[in-house]
Amino acid sequence: MSWLRRDKKGLKGKSRAERREIPDGLWVKCQSCGEILYRQELEKNLWVCSGCRFHFRVGAHEYLDFMLDEGTFEERHSGLTSLDPLKFKADRTSYSDQLQRAKTKSSLEDAVICGFGLINGQPVSVAVMDFAFMGGSMGSVVGEKIARAIRDSLETRRPLIIVCSSGGARMQESILSLMQMAKTSALLGRMRERGIPFISLLTHPTTGGVTASFAMLGDVILAEPRALIGFAGRRVIKSTINSDLPDDFQLAEFLVEHGMVDRVVARHDLRKVLSHVLRFCTASNMEFLDNGERKSEDDTTTTALFDGRIVTADEDPVDVEPIQDDASA
Repeated sequence: MSWLRRDKKGLKGKSRAERREIPDGLWVKCQSCGEILYRQELEKNLWVCSGCRFHFRVGAHEYLDFMLDEGTFEERHSGLTSLDPLKFKADRTSYSDQLQRAKTKSSLEDAVICGFGLINGQPVSVAVMDFAFMGGSMGSVVGEKIARAIRDSLETRRPLIIVCSSGGARMQESILSLMQMAKTSALLGRMRERGIPFISLLTHPTTGGVTASFAMLGDVILAEPRALIGFAGRRVIKSTINSDLPDDFQLAEFLVEHGMVDRVVARHDLRKVLSHVLRFCTASNMEFLDNGERKSEDDTTTTALFDGRIVTADEDPVDVEPIQDDASA
């Protein structure tokens, strides 16, 4: 019977190549509010949800684009790769195979990228971690590259910026990864002795041995909104103290309230805030005036900190949280 047969070819009659399909990855679902976002618009918006302002996790190269002046980044200390001295295996998979898979998947040599760059014309040394490479875990290569970035700052007196995103020390390297905590912390101590600024930016997540070392040693510690920051996990802490924890426990806003982080900075404001902090911290060629201002020798730029605001002559003021002492609290 003809009415049981399909007389005209529809979509099923066409080959896959002939069909018009929506490309994969064109739309992205927000992990916070569930809104469906157009990928190109999301990229233009620095990977921040236009609805709820949720900050998506991004890689090291994206942060370099967000922070630095275009075309100024110069990568340093590339070519370092981890070995497998412990011949570590997990689930019958060797650490060497895990490293190779991570390199192929992320197109990175390891979990950090280091180099020089400019932020509104101000020279800096930067180290940016990438969670895509084995969860941003800190092994011997990550620790060594961050140590070399610190040495670059010591040699050139450039301010140091480290963008942290890590699950902690890399268990596959055991004590070798834990040694990186002491090495990086000791070098940061030299920077403090010489008065070279170090700004730490904590992104989601920053945990474990990274939090317990260089991430929390910044002269200024910034964090992205709702970033998870801590050492041990929430479940471990809850079972240890046998008590319920606040809903926002270990989030960036919670740490600001308790004095562990200086300020939460939205991604759109990151370069502007970094520029102001750098200008304020590196005003070594300025002298104090009677009214509390710091005025440059050429009398062209004035920087001051009044009423919780960093103010410069050529830029708009940026509000910062005022610090209250016990007498005024």
